[in-house]
Amino acid sequence: MTNPARALAGALEPVIGQVYFSPECHAAYAELGFGPSPGSSRGVANPDGVAYFCSRGSVLGQVPGTVVAAVFGVFNPEVVVPALAHGWTLTDAATIEAARTHGATAQLVRLLGERPDRVDEARDLLARTVEPLRPEGKPLFAGLRALGLPGDTVGDVWRLGDMLREFRGDAHIAAWTSAGFDATEIGLITELFWGLRMRTYVRTRAWTDAQLDAALERLEARGLVADGVLTEDGRAQREAVEAATDRMCHPIVAALGEDLETLLEILRPWGQAVRDGHGYPGRAMHDLAEAAAQR
Repeated sequence: MTNPARALAGALEPVIGQVYFSPECHAAYAELGFGPSPGSSRGVANPDGVAYFCSRGSVLGQVPGTVVAAVFGVFNPEVVVPALAHGWTLTDAATIEAARTHGATAQLVRLLGERPDRVDEARDLLARTVEPLRPEGKPLFAGLRALGLPGDTVGDVWRLGDMLREFRGDAHIAAWTSAGFDATEIGLITELFWGLRMRTYVRTRAWTDAQLDAALERLEARGLVADGVLTEDGRAQREAVEAATDRMCHPIVAALGEDLETLLEILRPWGQAVRDGHGYPGRAMHDLAEAAAQR
């Protein structure tokens, strides 16, 4: 295993990130007045933007869109702020958070069964991993931890895994902001780092062409991008962001110790089952990130 922190993030991603594609979540949000899933991609239901911002942001409490935009980091506040303003007219944070938890757990039960293989072992390992983690500078992790555990084994596994997923996400934002990138710049340079064409994945973050044009000009002026590709310095600086994220996730790896391989052995078949059941996209950003790390 060349990079334990990234390996764990990749194994967790489909099992935990399936919450954003769960038909059970989409149905629950629609009952609250949100829009339905706006279609699907290769059989995987896409998230409704307003429900996404409110449901994921609900772990912070009933906060305004400016706070959610700041904590999520990569989305255009011009879209996030009105989305939250509308969403909080439909429901409150506690209600949509409960719908999120129920929907995420329900999809896992549907795809993996009520007692997935080695689920108790996974729960114990995840709980041991989360226990020593510090909350400072980790707002989404801290918000999830304050919620406690749902109280059923599959739900507990999902919540603990979500804590680890958001811990890395919080760390990643700290890494790229301290490296001097803004949200549009990190979006564009990450696409090239992953081997994607620019302005493909970053489009999901709702930035305008003018905002992306300006970001590309800044990256070119700093010598990080030239003729639509990463320069040597650009690749080094983007990899340094990932390495800084890994360092901040060292407490996760240390807490697991030699049992990291055991947890990966449990999670990887679950993740494949979730993907096979159209609960999560088959080719996701963590796959691309892991491939980029090997180049």
